[in-house]
Amino acid sequence: MPVAKSRKPAKGKAKAPAKKKGPAKAAKPAGAAKSSTAALVERNPENLLKTVKKLGASGSPRKVLQVPQALMKKAVETMKSQGVGGTVKNLSGTKSTSVRAKKK
Repeated sequence: MPVAKSRKPAKGKAKAPAKKKGPAKAAKPAGAAKSSTAALVERNPENLLKTVKKLGASGSPRKVLQVPQALMKKAVETMKSQGVGGTVKNLSGTKSTSVRAKKK
């Protein structure tokens, strides 16, 4: 069956070599979707301290840590002990607790 004239240009474009992509962009630190807010989600209690340290080192003025409801008290205590101020929310966002940073 012969190929229709309107189909030939499309076939030619399909045969064209793929364009090369540029270098990959660097990852944004601390899960920051916006430059002023660093938001991290941590479900594992063993990694809570590591996540709080990463959040403190982010340099963002607003820090949000989302954890399961059962871990909220532990997350607040960890943030206080590390001197990191911010907000601790449960995963669904229905409850939140503000943590004041230690004054230096």
